[in-house]
Amino acid sequence: MAVQVETGEAEVFGLKLKVQQAGQGETLLFLHGAGGSNWSPMLDVLAEKFHVIAPEHPGFGRSQIPPWMMGMGDLALFYLDFIEALKLDGVHLAGHSLGGWLTAEIAIRNTSRLKSVTLMAPAGIANPDAPFGDIFLWTPEEAARAQFHDQALAEKRLAVKPDLDIVLQNKAAVARLAWSPRLENPQLQHWIHRINRPATLVWGKQDKVIPFACHQAWLSGISGVTLHAIDACGHAIHNEKAKEAAANIAQFCQNASAKI
Repeated sequence: MAVQVETGEAEVFGLKLKVQQAGQGETLLFLHGAGGSNWSPMLDVLAEKFHVIAPEHPGFGRSQIPPWMMGMGDLALFYLDFIEALKLDGVHLAGHSLGGWLTAEIAIRNTSRLKSVTLMAPAGIANPDAPFGDIFLWTPEEAARAQFHDQALAEKRLAVKPDLDIVLQNKAAVARLAWSPRLENPQLQHWIHRINRPATLVWGKQDKVIPFACHQAWLSGISGVTLHAIDACGHAIHNEKAKEAAANIAQFCQNASAKI
């Protein structure tokens, strides 16, 4: 049976944002990356076992960048308010790329309403030996090709004409959050020890945006964190290896719930 995805709005302290959701069960809150909000094949699979909630970050899509959003710390605090406003508890928090970094920024501040933390190829902690791709300088073709190990998938993405207004708005929002230093919070590595819920990393071995070698700092910094490395996979894990990633995340979340 196809998953029925509902699209609506949530309001948090006067700010409205687009929210997609589907499925039933424990809550899995998914935070998207720099490309903006999209319901991926991975979320389709996860929605078979969880109530998946996928908001569009403030300032992305067709929304205006709020004046208070000056960095990732502000967005992390907003999502703590979002979780409280929606009365969510026992949340499996997951994020990809920029959203993975955001997930970590949330978890170092407050895990009281979280049950687990999933970081999918997270930005936020740089590795000087494996620098991030500079997403601000890439052409649209370079950006698409960097997302995938399988270049046939890149060709499919390039064949779809993007909405340039949304593309530019997303870039402006990402620049507000991650312009300098690029995609990094130099203090984050010092604080990730505060993530005190079961945590896992999911990473494509052929990632050209946030290279696989960047996982080392997270492994050494978070107590008990596990790593699921996916071969023949680039940055867009949620599209390129949707079923494998979803199966791994679902099992991890179920194991985390069983421990509580």
